Amino acid sequence: MSSQLHPNVLWVQLAGLLLLLAPGANLARCPEQCVCDQIQLTVACVNKNLTEVPPAVDEITVKLDLRGNNIQELPTGAFKHTPYLTHLSLQRCNIRRVKEGAFRSLGRLVFLNLANNNIDILYQESFDGLSSLKQLLINNNRVEEIKPGAFSQLGFLNLLSLMHNQLVYIPNMAFQGLQNIKWLRLSHNSLNYLDIEAFAGLFTLTRLSLDHNELQFFPTETMTRLPQVTRLDLSYNPMTYLGEETISMAKLTHLFLDHMSLQDMANSAVSTSPSLVHLDLGHNQLRVIQPLSAGTPNLARLVLAGNPIYCNCYLRPLREWGLRSKVKLLGSCGGPAHFSEENLEAIHPQDLRCQSQDAMLKAEFEEANRARPPPTQEPENKVKCPANCVCEADTHHSSCENRAHTKVPRGFSPTTRLLDLRGNHFHYLPGNSFPGVAQVVSLHLQRCKIVEVEAGAFSGMKGLIYLYLSENDITSLSPDTFKGLPQLTYLHLEKNRFTAFPSGAFKLLPSLLALHLENNTIAKLEPDALTGAEGLRGLYLTGNAINQVSPRALQQASDLDTLHLGGNKLKVVPTQALSKAGNLRDLRLSGNPIRWVGPDAFGPLGSLKELYLDNMGLEKMSRGSLAGLTSGLRSLFLEGNQLEEVPNLHPLASLEVINLADNPLMCDCPLLPLRMWIEKVNLKVRATCANPPELKGRRVKDVHIFKACPGGESLPSTPTLGPKLSKTPKSNKPKPTHLNRRRQVRMPKVKPKARKSPTAKLTTNAETRRRA
Repeated sequence: MSSQLHPNVLWVQLAGLLLLLAPGANLARCPEQCVCDQIQLTVACVNKNLTEVPPAVDEITVKLDLRGNNIQELPTGAFKHTPYLTHLSLQRCNIRRVKEGAFRSLGRLVFLNLANNNIDILYQESFDGLSSLKQLLINNNRVEEIKPGAFSQLGFLNLLSLMHNQLVYIPNMAFQGLQNIKWLRLSHNSLNYLDIEAFAGLFTLTRLSLDHNELQFFPTETMTRLPQVTRLDLSYNPMTYLGEETISMAKLTHLFLDHMSLQDMANSAVSTSPSLVHLDLGHNQLRVIQPLSAGTPNLARLVLAGNPIYCNCYLRPLREWGLRSKVKLLGSCGGPAHFSEENLEAIHPQDLRCQSQDAMLKAEFEEANRARPPPTQEPENKVKCPANCVCEADTHHSSCENRAHTKVPRGFSPTTRLLDLRGNHFHYLPGNSFPGVAQVVSLHLQRCKIVEVEAGAFSGMKGLIYLYLSENDITSLSPDTFKGLPQLTYLHLEKNRFTAFPSGAFKLLPSLLALHLENNTIAKLEPDALTGAEGLRGLYLTGNAINQVSPRALQQASDLDTLHLGGNKLKVVPTQALSKAGNLRDLRLSGNPIRWVGPDAFGPLGSLKELYLDNMGLEKMSRGSLAGLTSGLRSLFLEGNQLEEVPNLHPLASLEVINLADNPLMCDCPLLPLRMWIEKVNLKVRATCANPPELKGRRVKDVHIFKACPGGESLPSTPTLGPKLSKTPKSNKPKPTHLNRRRQVRMPKVKPKARKSPTAKLTTNAETRRRA
């Protein structure tokens, strides 16, 4: 045998050796039921009747497709073996619950599809760990409740889709934490009410889809909280009227109000939406529409197709306005006969004439008779409904709104899920006021002049989740007021006449998560105020008269996530009381007369994400007042105060939003730490000099005075006067070690007879103030 190997044999051996040496060549794993692509790093296990996430998926997989299985529940750590996933598809998996931390290891995931499952509740920690997620689809589930903080970990999410679910109400701050959201899709739900702060915090949202819901009124106050929205879709909602200045959205360009029930619209309805370009009012019941008042100079298209527009002299002002303002009118005439189906744009204003009054009345009478449908027999399966109320069988909604009832009507269908009784004159709710409606989920009793609620008034309402008692005259509640409401989750008592916190009234509400008591006159929070409400997540007390918070007021609030105390009369930060709420994420003290914040004022709140200290008249904050908030504080609001200096911000490594506007900042050497911090972070910091006078109005970042301060030598030589150039975000770079410790700014001594420059004079003045 020859001692030399044939060249072909040599190549085979070499190839085998390379394969053995390739990283992971023998480690690639693929579950038996799945199809794996080791080049694209994808795994597909579609329609395999799997009951759990297959554990044998290779660790380096980036795309995992599990559609059409029978997983039912995603346990904690379900994907801990696949930390590199970027795309995950879980449609049609019969998933009923996503447990806390199910996605916790998926820090690289950018796309998650949970459509066509059976999820009914979105829990607080369901999406914990998805810090890079950009698109989340939860369409075609059974979602009827969003727990407070459900989306608080999704800071990079651009698209959230909750279409085709069972939401009837959006509570305040429901989408808190979505700091980069662009499009929110809530179409095809049963929404009939949006809280004023429902979309609060969505400062980047540009598109909102609310079509195919049950909103009867345009939610004006709610929408004003969306400063960047340009496209709003409210089609297929049963609205009948739009009043003056109903839509007030500064950047709105496209508004869709088609396929509703509009019968009338004030000519100034959109006058406070100056950017509006496209307004769709198609397929409503508008016969006459007036020219829109000034305030929409950019409007180019007004869609009126599908309306019974009567083309006579009453339409002439609109047609002339359209020509004068260069607004294209899209639609056709519904009458009279000689103009029927004629394109609105094709009709000359001078041709729009009115006949004599008798002829007009005759023509309208004939048209009405012609359009009137033949009488139909009443269906045998008509839903039960009390007199002077409206009940819908298909949606299970019943309404007696604004009907001047003095007693709660009886006789509603036992399948009723939403019961709307607002605007009546009940004054008093006796025990067992709602018999036979155990399936009601949402009960509206706003503006009913209620003074007293008897114990057991809601007995039997086992399915009630949302209870609205807002805008009544209630002053107190007995311990048994809410007897029989084991599922009650959201309780609204704002705008009543409480002068004391109704302690003890919540002991029979084991599921209570959100308690609203805004705009009452509560003066203080007594010890153990939340007895019985141990699971409470959100406590809203804005606009009361609270001047004292007992150190034990929040003793039972270990799960409290949101605490709003803005607009009260607190003079100090209630640090001792807050120490009992160690899981607090959102704290609002805006508008309280707090003049000084001492060291470690928020030390016990290591989990805090949002802190509002704006518009308080705050004059000074200790340098260490924010100590303890280093791990996760994302938003800090200090605008509208009297601060000349600010506390140490260097440890706030996770900060994403900060507002220092409208403070009289003193731009000299003691402010150098702030200037150095601004240079190191990739944030837009609104901070403007007020003193010295020659720098008034200049951005702190743009003034060069700090370069002359000891330690400021590394600052740029020339101020940044133009727009900030795009550059690699600095938040991904490790922070220099010198930023993690306090810097002592020492001022140089100035020789007595030496002539002082303006910079030296500023430095000496700063030293004098600090010594004083």
